[in-house]
Amino acid sequence: MVKYKKIAQDLRHEILSGDYTPGQQLELEKDMCGRYGVSRITVRRAVDELVHQGLVVKRRGAGTFVKSLKDEDVKELGMAHQFSGFAAAFAGHEVTSEILRFDIIYPQREIAAKLQISPDSFVYDIARVRSVDGCPVVVEYTQMPIGLIPGIQRSVLESSIYRYIEQELKLHIQSAHRKVRAVMPVAEEKQELRITGDLPLLEITQVAFLDDGRPFEYSISRHRGDWNSFRSVSIR
Repeated sequence: MVKYKKIAQDLRHEILSGDYTPGQQLELEKDMCGRYGVSRITVRRAVDELVHQGLVVKRRGAGTFVKSLKDEDVKELGMAHQFSGFAAAFAGHEVTSEILRFDIIYPQREIAAKLQISPDSFVYDIARVRSVDGCPVVVEYTQMPIGLIPGIQRSVLESSIYRYIEQELKLHIQSAHRKVRAVMPVAEEKQELRITGDLPLLEITQVAFLDDGRPFEYSISRHRGDWNSFRSVSIR
């Protein structure tokens, strides 16, 4: 593993395990250089990786600090049990998935940057409607790097992508950064979610990470605003 990525992974683990608390300053650059036996440039690249992931913030003239809620417009929402999947979140109910789109494309530059891949890399481009007991609850738009998450087939989309990632690929899902806002549905979403009249949706934009810090998913989920059984925005 590249040195700066290994340092970033170590720091990320320390932050998520609570060795660093929200608002606490990271070690100084010179101390990390001594700790890892690397140059300042390597340390800065590692810290920049954490900044990109939304875990820390640089303050001019003061240092680098672990993000606290007052710093965030995205939230680091923690551990793997929060990512048990949509089906597990509604255990005991009939959960179905309708595939609206399943293509392989080149990502837009902005999305490629969020997934830390080249715009010339292929991603899955997926759109699904997820229903609970016959009621359509959410429309999901998802992109995943094929190089990181290989072998997805329609049968996986009809059940649980997250289950496939953890059980079949043996990868560990760790955390996600999310932004949440209210939006109005477009015509196709009104049709797919069986919405009549004016009903806002809860839109969740997410970048999800494996436990080694690699982003594996960029998604936008649009949930019915009147779905009272919607348990948590942290479970997909």
